Amino acid sequence: MLKTNHRLINADSRKISQIETESIDLVITSPPYPMIEMWDKVFETMNPELKNIIEKKNGNVFELMHRELDHVWCETIRALKPGGIACINIGDATRSIDSNFQLFPNHSRIIQAFTAKGINNLTNIIWRKPTNAPNKFMGSGMLPAGAYVTLEHEYILIFRKGSKREFKSEENKILRAKSAFFWEERNKWFSDIWEIKGATQKIKGQNRNRSAAFPIELPYRLIQMYSLAGDTIFDPFNGTGTTTLSSIISGRSSVGSELDPKLIDAFKVHLESLTIDQLQKIPLDRLNDHKKFVDSKPLDFFIHHNKHYQFPVKTKQETGIVIPMINTLQLDENNINVTYN
Repeated sequence: MLKTNHRLINADSRKISQIETESIDLVITSPPYPMIEMWDKVFETMNPELKNIIEKKNGNVFELMHRELDHVWCETIRALKPGGIACINIGDATRSIDSNFQLFPNHSRIIQAFTAKGINNLTNIIWRKPTNAPNKFMGSGMLPAGAYVTLEHEYILIFRKGSKREFKSEENKILRAKSAFFWEERNKWFSDIWEIKGATQKIKGQNRNRSAAFPIELPYRLIQMYSLAGDTIFDPFNGTGTTTLSSIISGRSSVGSELDPKLIDAFKVHLESLTIDQLQKIPLDRLNDHKKFVDSKPLDFFIHHNKHYQFPVKTKQETGIVIPMINTLQLDENNINVTYN
């Protein structure tokens, strides 16, 4: 029986002594975005000197904010196993400094931070958030040339520590086969443009009243793409716990670090409000979506069958797929233990 453990740590992500070196298989996180006003107080908490710099608008605020994030990326790299993957969701920012409107390219600054440490940048994903707002432009409307293009996308930056992960033992090969994804999921997920509606939630935290959390579909996809059942997922900016929840649903263990204890408490309350049936919705949807895909194709489209579910699959690599289904969930302080059928 598959078992996973999930730890919630109230700690500063810039130095996380509780996490052992090279103990993490996959990192999925979305940090506070430098130069986005709602995150100013978070950065001021990291570095009190930033408060005066932001108010007086002197010095390179963009660079100073990223230097605080650099400490987190160093810890992230330390914690990752060789071959481990880090997925960083980040958006660029626009802001006026001394009435000078400009773009602050957060994604390129983070790429610079990782590659400077010798970490490989793989193909990144553009997360496009669909919007139909008629007033989404910025600037002077229909008059040239003072209007600005709006930002309707964010990035999911993909990094790998060292060379490709290897699966040499027979046990790891079997686990890898069970953790495979469907052919039609591969075709959808492994595109460099994702169109997923964003999620905005009201929260009561120390430094903000909006979570700006990514939707659960985002970390869930990444977990299926870059990890095996039983692996350990780490989110250094756990926030409202979307990565932790995705790990629980996916049959992976996790560690979530969060500086704000109110957010940890809010996540635990949310988790306790969910039933097993609600937690199983996403994996059940995957099975049902595959069945619909099968029904949409002629029978001779498939030449293989999954040996656990007995439905047709396109490739031999899908014959061993087993999607973990939660059996029990126990919350004990800041530890969550889960068993699966």
